Amino acid sequence: MTKKTATIAIHNGLNEDSQFGCVVPPIYLSSTYNFVGFDKPREHDYSRRGNPTRDIVQKTIAELEGGVGSVVTSSGMSAIHLICTAFLSPGDVIVAPHDCYGGSYRLFNSQHEKGAYRVIFVDQNNDEALKEALAQQPKIVFIETPSNPLLRITDIEKVSKLAHQQGAIVVADNTFMSPVLQKPLALGADIVVHSCTKYLNGHSDIVAGVVICQCRKQLEDLSWWANNIGVTSGAFDSYLLLRGIRTLIPRIRLAQDNAQALIQYLQTQPLVEKIYYPALEYHIGHHIAKKQQQGFGAMLSFELKGDITLIKTFLSQLTFFTLAESLGGVETLICHPATMTHAGMSEEARKTAGISSSLLRISVGIEDSQDLINDLRNAFDVATKR
Repeated sequence: MTKKTATIAIHNGLNEDSQFGCVVPPIYLSSTYNFVGFDKPREHDYSRRGNPTRDIVQKTIAELEGGVGSVVTSSGMSAIHLICTAFLSPGDVIVAPHDCYGGSYRLFNSQHEKGAYRVIFVDQNNDEALKEALAQQPKIVFIETPSNPLLRITDIEKVSKLAHQQGAIVVADNTFMSPVLQKPLALGADIVVHSCTKYLNGHSDIVAGVVICQCRKQLEDLSWWANNIGVTSGAFDSYLLLRGIRTLIPRIRLAQDNAQALIQYLQTQPLVEKIYYPALEYHIGHHIAKKQQQGFGAMLSFELKGDITLIKTFLSQLTFFTLAESLGGVETLICHPATMTHAGMSEEARKTAGISSSLLRISVGIEDSQDLINDLRNAFDVATKR
């Protein structure tokens, strides 16, 4: 029988224990496994290469994204690094968004400076700039949509077709949307990457990543390299990730509803200069988002009118908005990208990407939306009267 997303998230791994009849799969903490006999290994021999707990969550995420398999890694950054290690050599080119997550930017740029490969940062919505970058015959085209933190939308189907004409592998970072709201493999991408730390886990208590493939040969290559360089996730983190995925859909839906309530409120605030959220009709990527997404998500950013002192005052008055990096948890987080998530980018690079010192990013959680609005209202009132 075919399974819908909600059923996949709940049922993978359930009732598979033949020894005790456990409904929930146990955690296999063993680092090593005995051989049946001389030169006769079992399915698992060492947990860096393979672990039964990790197997279940890898299968679950692959099914959610519509891939043939996945590799769960120690972090989102190790997942991206794994892809680059497996498929890029010195002199090869990767085309990446000019406004990508600061950690991705730092990784690509530092590896470029080291000579591991070449990176071209480009506005992927600028047809001419993208065409020039693709003319360099990249091995990988990396897409991040919606982008972090400005939620710019990239047409996955369009960019994938152009990239494939040059023989490139298309990698899509789907962290902001999750497989509930967007499925890049169905839109033409070859590989999907997530920071599982975020929505897939959803409770801000593990750090993990995942790479999902629709090509079995690429999956085999990535699995080999993951074992080789030792970036696979441990059993306990894999167990917590699987537990988080069980509630992925209700968490996403409630957080998205809350985000839309906050957007309506922020639109009434005179201190708000501009809001970045793809559901807004004036958002430059609104129509593409409607085409390729099944919702608009729970991430939003906005520009404040005022100086750093006003921003500090505003942030200091928030109670239910935690000033912290990361996103996708059940709790609402707010961050100042220029000094937090994107501090690793140079000031010039941030300016090129459009990340100003007045920009704030919110990861909306699943608290009561009216409590969140009241909290914002109080912070705006204090900031206005400072």
